Amino acid sequence: MEIEENAALIVVDVQKGFDDGGFWGRRDNPAAEGNMALLIDRWRETERPVVFVRHDSWQEESPLAAGGAGNAFKDFVEERRGRGAGPELLVTKTVNSAFYGEPDLDAWLRGAGVRQIVIVGIQTNMCNETTARMGGNLGYEVVFPLDAMHTFDLAGPFGWTATAEELTRATAVSLHGGRFARVVGTRDVLSAA
Repeated sequence: MEIEENAALIVVDVQKGFDDGGFWGRRDNPAAEGNMALLIDRWRETERPVVFVRHDSWQEESPLAAGGAGNAFKDFVEERRGRGAGPELLVTKTVNSAFYGEPDLDAWLRGAGVRQIVIVGIQTNMCNETTARMGGNLGYEVVFPLDAMHTFDLAGPFGWTATAEELTRATAVSLHGGRFARVVGTRDVLSAA
């Protein structure tokens, strides 16, 4: 695998509100944050572009509600923002895809000549997957390090439920098998970057 010199790392919704286990439930991949930090650090060291995405929920009861304590980035992300010579962008959004935020992510990436994006963050099967699908549709080469993200158990229709691990596997198979993204591990990306 090759990581391009100007590949953009897109860090999706790594916010304190996702630590509210009473709201979200059981999560998978306790190593996610450590892997995200490794990737952010590598992007900083190599002066590649980093995009930090924040979900500003309009729902007052959401742990991610705009203006609430849970809306803030987790400390390990906040400590890394603004600390590097490479380009950096903050995108805020109210929906799943980082491509429907402000400022316009697609315009910023194209303006910088970026063709390859690496997506990490929270949640695997929600905002990460949606951003990856849109990125693929827009013509980007999408790299999806599965161990640098996590999600939560989820209830669906008809009394169905899926564990976080099942949702992660389904996302990986769907994105990789459907050719929306290349699903890899953090070590693969670090070795190539």
